[in-house]
Amino acid sequence: MGGYEQAYGSWQRDPEGFWRAASEGIDWDVRPETIVDHAHKPMPTWFPDGRLNTCFNAVDRHVRDGRGMQMALIYDSPVTDTVASYTYLELRDQVARLAGALAREGISRGDRVVIYMPMIPEAVFAMLACARLGAVHSVVFGGFGAEELAARITDSGAKAVICASCGIGPAGVLPYKPLVDRALDLLDGEQPTCIVFQRPEAPAELHPGRDIEWSGLLADAPVADCVPVAATDPLYILYTSGTTGLPKGIVRDTGGHAVALEWSMEAVYGARPADVYWAASDIGWVVGHSYIVYGPLLHGCTTVLYEGKPVGTPDAGAYWRVIEQHGVNVMFTAPTAIRAIKREDPHASRIAEHDLGSLRTLFLAGERCDPDTLRWASESLGRPVIDHWWQTESGWAIAANCVGLELLPVKPGSATKPVPGYAIDVLTDDGEHAAPGQQGSICVRLPLPPGFTPTLWNGEQRFVETYLAARPGYYWTADAGYYDEDGYLYVMGRTDDVINVAGHRLSTGQMEEILASHPDVAESAVVGVADAYKGQVPLGFAVLKSGVDRNPEQVTAELVTLVRDRVGPVAALKTVAIVDALPKTRSGKVLRATIRQIADGRTWSVPPTIEDAGVLDSFVELLAELGYTDSSAVSA
Repeated sequence: MGGYEQAYGSWQRDPEGFWRAASEGIDWDVRPETIVDHAHKPMPTWFPDGRLNTCFNAVDRHVRDGRGMQMALIYDSPVTDTVASYTYLELRDQVARLAGALAREGISRGDRVVIYMPMIPEAVFAMLACARLGAVHSVVFGGFGAEELAARITDSGAKAVICASCGIGPAGVLPYKPLVDRALDLLDGEQPTCIVFQRPEAPAELHPGRDIEWSGLLADAPVADCVPVAATDPLYILYTSGTTGLPKGIVRDTGGHAVALEWSMEAVYGARPADVYWAASDIGWVVGHSYIVYGPLLHGCTTVLYEGKPVGTPDAGAYWRVIEQHGVNVMFTAPTAIRAIKREDPHASRIAEHDLGSLRTLFLAGERCDPDTLRWASESLGRPVIDHWWQTESGWAIAANCVGLELLPVKPGSATKPVPGYAIDVLTDDGEHAAPGQQGSICVRLPLPPGFTPTLWNGEQRFVETYLAARPGYYWTADAGYYDEDGYLYVMGRTDDVINVAGHRLSTGQMEEILASHPDVAESAVVGVADAYKGQVPLGFAVLKSGVDRNPEQVTAELVTLVRDRVGPVAALKTVAIVDALPKTRSGKVLRATIRQIADGRTWSVPPTIEDAGVLDSFVELLAELGYTDSSAVSA
């Protein structure tokens, strides 16, 4: 594919030619003559006259090309002590039969189907079956509350809901069907069909006339062929949180998505067809859509579907066991997972217990990776560990060390450089280009590349107001960061994580990085809280590594001194609380905004994606003890 500079320069000189060449990696029913339609507003459309089917590209074409006996999907579930695998031929047969069953129930091109399932093969079958019919799936993370689920069913106009009877985690069984029932009870008007996959751990009671059991649905079902759709037709809707409280339905168009993901598998991740690729995420998040299901299968890889955790199922060696057992070549996970492993196994003894000879590269994304965590992983694994940056809206990497083009020197703390297709500028508050080392708002010049969301479901004006209005000619990422003198991009966190302390703009991400560099700290968080004199001051939290047995007050004093020495007295960090755990979403993001709202005494609510509400409860008590708020004054 050539080196990075060659590829990036090729895209800059001839963007349409670059993406025309990339589109050759996809099988089209009607090959596009027009690569991009700039006349379409507010966002240009990619491959507007092309027609294709994503399921055919992800499954059927590999069978057609004689690779039907290659492994397509490995299901590894430590919570049920199950390992199962499916060849491309077996995957095609499962998906075609389910698609036929859905078609028999009246699901056709353009219909929306909500999928509410844990990390089981049937969830993947359901996504691909929708794609096979040209239906639009909307996967909702398993465990979302009834009101959140109902909002997504209503906004998407779903004709059917496909769910499992339960999910299973380290804490035990979580019944899903009662949540689905409550969500459906909240709906006005006609009820969607509800298809239930019964798991033996917790079979669900079915409602006659509305619910259909999975095996009964498939009984005598015909197989369905792939339905060609327009490249501009939506493949899926993925809801993400919005500032108004209403979820934002990120739309993924079919053609641009297929082209971008197929190209990214080799260019960004260095993956080859038949490689074993493992994204340790969840299908409820964008990483699961892009790199558990579609990306690896489009590229002809074997993808790993893991129903477990980095620790606790059963221990901090879980990831390394999966890599060894299944011969994983490329892995992708979140920094928080590595921090959890590092906390439990700081000396990497679990890594030494496994043969990781198959692993070439570990990729990290989903949140900022502090340099200390990246160095620990790289030194412990003895392999490149690559931090890269993207968003739900983008669907694939915006900035990365594109190892399939050229492995550039790794700079811990940096997402490396813009991926071909993205022109990234760092802008100051007055819209000027920031100097090297100067922090500002990260913005992407229009037009955006294939695969990027072209709009919001039922919300084109909201799309413009949210992403395009702040900086005309740009997509506003809401992330802050800077370039260094070598053109490496550092993404420091959301723009609201840049705090103003007595007129000085400071990055809480930088302070977190400093706290995490302390040898006793496993992970950290810093938020800006309101202060009557300075406007805002930073408040720090640190989780200590397993086995650290020191006086917490001494550790706290060292952490405060560390930040003062590296940032200066202007940082005004005076309090760092030692905590057992940080409140997080199930995807691993620390609930910084919620912590800040609690500390400032503002109205707040428990996020629907919270991993452990008990951790947040302890933070409410801690903040009250620290004098930042009265816990009785907040609303949960």
